Amino acid sequence: MEKLLEGAGIKLSAVATDIVGVSGRARFEALFAGQRDPAVLADLAKRKLRWQLGELTEALIGRFEDHHAFLARIHLDLIDHLTEAIDQVTTRIEDAMAPFHDVRDLICTIPGVSTLVADVIIAETGADMPQFPSPGHLASWAGTCPGADEPAGRVKSTHTRPANPYLKGALGVAAMAEASTKGTYLAAERRRVAARPGPLKAVVAVEHAMLIVIWHMINDEALYRDPGAAYYTRLNPDKIKNRAIDQLTAIGYTVTLTPDPSQTRSQGESSRQEHVRCMRHGFGTKPGG
Repeated sequence: MEKLLEGAGIKLSAVATDIVGVSGRARFEALFAGQRDPAVLADLAKRKLRWQLGELTEALIGRFEDHHAFLARIHLDLIDHLTEAIDQVTTRIEDAMAPFHDVRDLICTIPGVSTLVADVIIAETGADMPQFPSPGHLASWAGTCPGADEPAGRVKSTHTRPANPYLKGALGVAAMAEASTKGTYLAAERRRVAARPGPLKAVVAVEHAMLIVIWHMINDEALYRDPGAAYYTRLNPDKIKNRAIDQLTAIGYTVTLTPDPSQTRSQGESSRQEHVRCMRHGFGTKPGG
C-alpha cells in the first residue's frame, strides 16, 4: 500500500506511522469517493495527526487516479481478510492455551518475555519440565549451550547445536527486548558477557539464563524475583574492587582502601546465601511469597 501511494506521488508514510489506521481508512474512503483536495483529505486526521495538518497536507499532494483507487481497494480487502484470519487463529490459540494460563502468567513475570513469547515457549516445551532432568538439560536441548567439540584436547568449535527454530526465535526476541531494560539481572548478564565474547554470544547467554529460570519457575511454581543489576557486584565484590583500583591506578591515582570489617563480612555472607538461593530456585518465590 505504501509503495502504491508513493507511485502516485503521495508520501503519507513520512507523516503517519500507520497509513491504514482510523485516519487512513477515512482518507482512503474519501479518495475512493473521488475527493482529491489535499487539505480536505488532511482534515480527516484524528488525534495526534491533527497537530501535523500542514505536513500532512503537503504529503497528500499527488496524482492519485482511479486506477490507484482500484488497486488500493484490493489491498484494503486483502488486509481485512488477513486480519480476520489472524483474529480467528488468535482465538484458536487462546482456546488451546486455556489449561496453561497459570504457567503463562508465571513466565510473563520475567522481564522481556511477552505473552506471545510465553505461548511459544509453552507450545514447544509442553510446559512439562519433569521430562528434563535438570535446567541444564533444557538449555542444551534448546541449543543455548556452547558446543564442546574438543577432540584430543583441541577446541575445534564452540558453536551451539541446531535446535528448535521456533523456541530459539522466541527466546531471541525476549533477549533483545530485555536488552533495552535497565536495572535487571538479565540486562547485567548481557552486558557482562558482551564485554568479552561479544554481543551475539551475550544474547545466547541471556537465552540460556532465561531457560534456567523458566525450568525452576515451572518446577517450583514460583514467580520471578529479579536479583537486580548489582547481583554480580554483590556476588564477587573483590573482583569489582580490584577492577576499580586498576582503573584509578591507570589514570595516575594512588589508592588506599580502609574496609569496614563488619560490613564486609555481612555483605560476603549475604552474597553467598543469595547465590545459593538463586541457583536453587531460579530467582523465584512462591506466588504470594
